[in-house]
Amino acid sequence: MTDKLETAPTRYVEAGGIRFAYRRLGPDTGTPLILLQHFTGTMDAWDPAVVNALAADRTVVVFDNAGVGSSSGTVPDNVEQQTRDAEAFISALGFKQVDLLGFSLGGFLAQVMAARTTVKVRRLIIAGSAPKGGEEHLLQVVEEAFAKNARDVRLALFFTPSEQSQRAGEAFVERALARTKDRDSDSSEDVSNPQAASIISWCAEKDPEHASLKAIQQPTLIVHGSDDTMFPSINAYEMFKAMTSATLVIYPDSGHGALFQYPETFVSHVKTFLDA
Repeated sequence: MTDKLETAPTRYVEAGGIRFAYRRLGPDTGTPLILLQHFTGTMDAWDPAVVNALAADRTVVVFDNAGVGSSSGTVPDNVEQQTRDAEAFISALGFKQVDLLGFSLGGFLAQVMAARTTVKVRRLIIAGSAPKGGEEHLLQVVEEAFAKNARDVRLALFFTPSEQSQRAGEAFVERALARTKDRDSDSSEDVSNPQAASIISWCAEKDPEHASLKAIQQPTLIVHGSDDTMFPSINAYEMFKAMTSATLVIYPDSGHGALFQYPETFVSHVKTFLDA
């Protein structure tokens, strides 16, 4: 592998009037894996331990969606337009087919994208997310996390209070801060406000028959933390039950950032799933 997340150059591509910032890692083999990021997250909020290991034997692309990080444009306040922006970005890269890894808000985009044909999606991984009409406690959890005044708010947001989970959280924060040059700036209210509105609207839009989930035919790996306070684990179970070809994995003593608490385990599960 030529580049790591900590050192890969930031590239740009124009699509739909937006200049998208992205980083591409790994060899030009296999189906490209596109990573769709969480609430207020940028390219530099991903865990290098996860991204680098996934890019050992496939192309992996991280990017800032419209209005986020180093990309131009403004952040839409709805999942539909955020998905269209992401589709425009992926199409601009010229990939004929992709796999998707959507974390949290990114998991909403992955669901919408997989259910239609704008981008040809082969397989998808949904981590720490929720279906349309799912249960969310975003604002309450974020407010409580900031009130704890931790050295990094993600320690309270993404990990449980247990000693083991917090230790894993500290290690994640160190990895995520490893890049020192050409980092994305942290997100402001220009990102957090419309993204919060999009999350709340998505979960408020009832889908009692789970029609949107049933429209997804691709094999799907659903990964969730046992004690996710932002999107409770019942969301993962409901997705698993409603989808036609889903596998569910729930990690122990873990919160919203379960994939970063168990990076080696998560990568192993994803590689097994993508290579099946």
